[in-house]
Amino acid sequence: MSGVAPTIVVPVTRLPHGADLPLPAYATAGAAGMDLMAAIDGPLSLPAGGRAMVPTGLAIALPDGFEAQVRPRSGLAARHGVTVLNAPGTIDADYRGEIKVLLVNLGEAAVELQPGDRIAQLVVAPVTRATWSEQDALPDTARGGGGFGSTGLRGAGPD
Repeated sequence: MSGVAPTIVVPVTRLPHGADLPLPAYATAGAAGMDLMAAIDGPLSLPAGGRAMVPTGLAIALPDGFEAQVRPRSGLAARHGVTVLNAPGTIDADYRGEIKVLLVNLGEAAVELQPGDRIAQLVVAPVTRATWSEQDALPDTARGGGGFGSTGLRGAGPD
């Protein structure tokens, strides 16, 4: 394996309110996501506990068989408690509207976003389609039907 990730070409349109922003790009050679920026015309205050649908000024045409996931930026989450409310948000291959990011401020203070601020990451990924095979019973596993918290918090076994 060469260590070089496969690439696809994704058509993109910059909308008028995002015309001056750079296109999303990978910040490092090993990055999985590209930064999305706020295409806003002035500061946007996001109060503690508040949420906002923030435009990016971009519309894309993903090839069939791919999706784009809108994910939080770790710096915004760590410093301010700001995250993507529906993370990961999914952009389907047949969607042609503007990419918008639903941010929520889970922090204790208002956060002011500026035009061009990096607000989320976009990860493009292949999609596997599933078909259902209805069965009267499912094969057994060691976990079985154990759900939330059933594998414990530390080490092996339930806590």
